Amino acid sequence: MKTVRVVAAIIKSYNAEKKPAVFATQRGYGEFKDGWEFPGGKIESGETPEEALKREIAEELDMRIKVNEKFDTVEYDYPTFHLSMDCFWCEMIDAGFQLLEHEACKWVTKDELELLDWLPADIQLVPFLKDEL
Repeated sequence: MKTVRVVAAIIKSYNAEKKPAVFATQRGYGEFKDGWEFPGGKIESGETPEEALKREIAEELDMRIKVNEKFDTVEYDYPTFHLSMDCFWCEMIDAGFQLLEHEACKWVTKDELELLDWLPADIQLVPFLKDEL
């Protein structure tokens, strides 16, 4: 089975009520359209995971981020490929962004994490994030 290496940004901040929250996006295209995920994408040849994450977030959200420590690596078998997803804690450098590839986004607190319809690989992070927020 083909392995696809990707990166995901767990962008942590605070919501309007000053509660710790992470940034989630809703896919706007493809087989998993409408599913919620942590933004990111494929690692291109010659890129480090951190470089790929900065590039992908800029392309998808027109957002600049600081990539901090690695949170986890998710290994998940989809029907046609194996996904290896390196997940990093990140911070927004600037407050502005725009959705270029996603339908929606939201800041999600630990109490809201289980309310979203996460993609199969991303949902594996939810129990661990509840402990961290």
